[in-house]
Amino acid sequence: MAHLGHGRRRVLAVPVGLALTASLAFLPSVAASAAPLGTTADSVTASKTAATGPKLSYVANLNVYATTTAAKKAIERAGGTVVIAHEQIGVIVAHSENPDFAKQLRAQRGLFVSVGATRTAPLQPVQTTDEGTTQRLSAEAAANAAAQAEPGQEPLESNQWDLRAIKADAAHKINDGSTDVTVGVIDTGVDDTHPDLAPNFSKEQSANCVGGVADTSEGAWRPYADGSDHGTHVAGTIAAARNGVGISGVAPGAKVAGIKVSEPGNGLFYTEAVVCGFMFAAEKGIEVTNNSYYVDPWLYNCKADDDQKALVEALGRATKYAERKGVLHVASAGNSNHDLAADSILDDSSPNDSTPGPRTIDPKVCLDLPTQLPGVVTVSATGDQGFKSYYSTYGLGVVDVAAPGGDKWQVPATPDANGRVLSTVPGGYGYKQGTSMAAPHVAGVAALLKSAHPTATPSQLQAMLKAQATKTACPEKVYDNTGKLIDATTCTTKWGQTAYYGSGVVDALKAVK
Repeated sequence: MAHLGHGRRRVLAVPVGLALTASLAFLPSVAASAAPLGTTADSVTASKTAATGPKLSYVANLNVYATTTAAKKAIERAGGTVVIAHEQIGVIVAHSENPDFAKQLRAQRGLFVSVGATRTAPLQPVQTTDEGTTQRLSAEAAANAAAQAEPGQEPLESNQWDLRAIKADAAHKINDGSTDVTVGVIDTGVDDTHPDLAPNFSKEQSANCVGGVADTSEGAWRPYADGSDHGTHVAGTIAAARNGVGISGVAPGAKVAGIKVSEPGNGLFYTEAVVCGFMFAAEKGIEVTNNSYYVDPWLYNCKADDDQKALVEALGRATKYAERKGVLHVASAGNSNHDLAADSILDDSSPNDSTPGPRTIDPKVCLDLPTQLPGVVTVSATGDQGFKSYYSTYGLGVVDVAAPGGDKWQVPATPDANGRVLSTVPGGYGYKQGTSMAAPHVAGVAALLKSAHPTATPSQLQAMLKAQATKTACPEKVYDNTGKLIDATTCTTKWGQTAYYGSGVVDALKAVK
């Protein structure tokens, strides 16, 4: 998630890329369509006197009665430059070097509900919801899998225990999904040149949202040359084509789009980019978004903090707007093995772009974004044996459904005997595990549901996901992070739901029936 898939915290073993420079002056350039306002004498004076700190990015959330024009002028007077104004939701992204920028705008309550910096300092940790590094599939292993493939299977499908766990293989005999349905992968970028993704990739619905402004130029949605394979892996799980090559996705007949939101160098996912991703998905007619990350730099965003409050508000407005436009959001629960229904959680990883410090938070008021936003489908991870994956975050009444995310301790009877999830990566195929890998299984099933029920609303799709899920009781035992079976004392049950699995494990076959 850039903590992908919510791999966050210490469970993330993904190597970090190059560190950003010590100044935020090197943020992505702003598109011409979002040019700053003209200057006035008082704004020039304000800019000169205020330019005393590092350049930071801010979100300013407008009061319902405020006009965008008045808000832009206030931003300029406070020494800010407007990057983009999302007028549909009353959110403005701005840059400023004025250390009191947010404070000055917050004082103008007739214009702004909340204003907050989206970052603290340009440092380097990567956060994703894949746990551990990618294991590349060797040519020898691929040949072995292909030799054991059954008639009708893709060459590497014999290693895809995860498809069979949710009956996706049986579903494909009835309906592969519709080309009228697109899943937007809000992530580190998608390699649309991969032979398993090219047939189903929608360039018209893809962009690079880093910096807050959508760049739709050719290839802008692809991973950085030295970047993460995370988004490409997620995309393959959702919609890798049944074309006689490699693997199959959960919805191999649906479309997939790439919306890149991770910063170059450090891979972090900042609010302005994620808001852009949700808004882009809404305006481009995308039906489902997959969100296998948490929004940096805070693992949990506490509304008592002025900056974090503004991030919650901006992201909440964006996801709700997209939902009203027909978009269902699916998100990973995280890889911290936290109980999101607990009274308190120790967060010692925030902020992850500067110097983190320990703090005890209440997950009911300090939210994991976007997974704890209203209307978002929260997904926990399971392994081949059906147990909750050892790393997966959980929570009674918070997790909606579960899906295969992989678990190295739950070893399947496949040619590779690898308990992780096999999918596409640039230049080939590889295994990953994490709630990052669980969410795209749910996004794929949601695409199958939308294909079968094209008029269904996001809330109706979510209700069907839950109603059709395979009810799964709390296990007696579960693996810990050392591979030892321990008592599953943290799994509680209420109203037919469990802390580990929510309403149950998603079912692709029921989705197409």
